[in-house]
Amino acid sequence: MRRVMVRNPQSGSGTDSERARELARERGIDVRDTEGPGEAVTIARAAADETDQVVACGGDGTVNEVVRGLDDADALGDVELSVVPTGTGNGFAGNVGVDSVETAFDVLADGPVRSLDLGMADGRPFVESCMGGLVAEASEDTADESKRLFGSLAYILRTLAEAREFDGPATTVTVGRSGDPVWTGEAQMILLGNARRFLAEGRGQADVEDGLLEVVIVEQAPAIDYLADDAMGRLFDRETTHLVEFATQRLAVETAGEAMEFSLDGETVERETLVATAREGALSVRVGDGYDPNPPVWPE
Repeated sequence: MRRVMVRNPQSGSGTDSERARELARERGIDVRDTEGPGEAVTIARAAADETDQVVACGGDGTVNEVVRGLDDADALGDVELSVVPTGTGNGFAGNVGVDSVETAFDVLADGPVRSLDLGMADGRPFVESCMGGLVAEASEDTADESKRLFGSLAYILRTLAEAREFDGPATTVTVGRSGDPVWTGEAQMILLGNARRFLAEGRGQADVEDGLLEVVIVEQAPAIDYLADDAMGRLFDRETTHLVEFATQRLAVETAGEAMEFSLDGETVERETLVATAREGALSVRVGDGYDPNPPVWPE
């Protein structure tokens, strides 16, 4: 099998990335390094015609760029995707059962191939999540060390602690091609999960083969101590009244004249209207033993 690794040498601490490069060369994998943001898109697009498998070596942002490149080349159905987790945020890798660099090389060689859903937001792919509102505004300001220690949602708690009175724009959320309204109001956060679950214990893997996006709207959040150990659990407690949750193949978010920021796997865009869909089975991904093709039904 012809394999190309698209490696972000700046991901994480750099140690795992160097180890990945050594293991790839030992196995005869063609390693192509990025030199800046967006370059993984270009490398993956160029590699699509000459390889059977593209290996994204980095964090969620690198995975996103590689998928964008394959999508640009119209090669998602022809080229396998594998991941080597070397970033500060490795949510997608963890959700497909790849929890270390060494595991990744076993999986890319012998792991089963699953057809996984791909999220799209205004024509731009996201593999893990699309998050709008306060969470997107905060994400760009979060230090890598905080993400490393507390996870990729750490900035939600920090920012809520600093901005308790955040008022989002007046927003309408509709679903389906008929545009049926399901929610109106001022949302603090609008969270769309493809591979990520926001409300499950541990906020782990979603069903990535059901053709649906998992949607959580956080209305005015409760008055809690956001720096306490159980803050994340209390924020996403299903028994509270500030959460709206549902699943859908397509939805549109429209704000009243004021743009909302959205984070697509960590890359921020600004929109007054955003249309998100799930492309069922669009990704051919090598998965590890920890991947569950039939996670508990959502919503539970």
